[in-house]
Amino acid sequence: MVRTIKSEQKVTVDPDSGVEVTVKARHVTVKGPRGTLNRHFKRQLMDIKQKDANTILVSKYFGSKKENAAVGSVVGHIQNMITGVTKGFRYKLRCVYAHFPINTSILDDGKVLEIRNFLGEKAVRRITMLEGVKAVRSEKIKDEILIEGNDLDNVSQSAAKVHDCTMVRGKDIRKFLDGVYISAKENIV
Repeated sequence: MVRTIKSEQKVTVDPDSGVEVTVKARHVTVKGPRGTLNRHFKRQLMDIKQKDANTILVSKYFGSKKENAAVGSVVGHIQNMITGVTKGFRYKLRCVYAHFPINTSILDDGKVLEIRNFLGEKAVRRITMLEGVKAVRSEKIKDEILIEGNDLDNVSQSAAKVHDCTMVRGKDIRKFLDGVYISAKENIV
């Protein structure tokens, strides 16, 4: 098995965007106009260095194929953090139903989402949003929920929690298509 001597990728920050990135011991902090995001890459055995104020180098020496692929994953996480503090992330969810209308209510300033009358059930489904994520009802489209935040992982995980709690179980899913589905993924700004 041949190992690559050095696998390296770099992240470049636009100096006009107002983003400040600091790296210390594989702990990356990104500050921008929309807030601050932190991420620990402690488990990834690779070098993360700040070459200058606008460039970050991620490198791995003598890595296997999977370890070299992890370099690209770390770079992607850092780029998503930069996008989050400049533009933010928004997931659009649509309530789909055939007979029983799904009622949604947003509580605690967007921190909790309640789903009622799913398939006519009396059970109330409560979904708590993750840290830094806010649920908002769409003003333009009926039965649409917007999930917004700066951290892509938390926004997508919160949207997945909403989708998973309305999965139809014990019935033919080809016939019972009711649920809350992700319809679009976009940036806020």
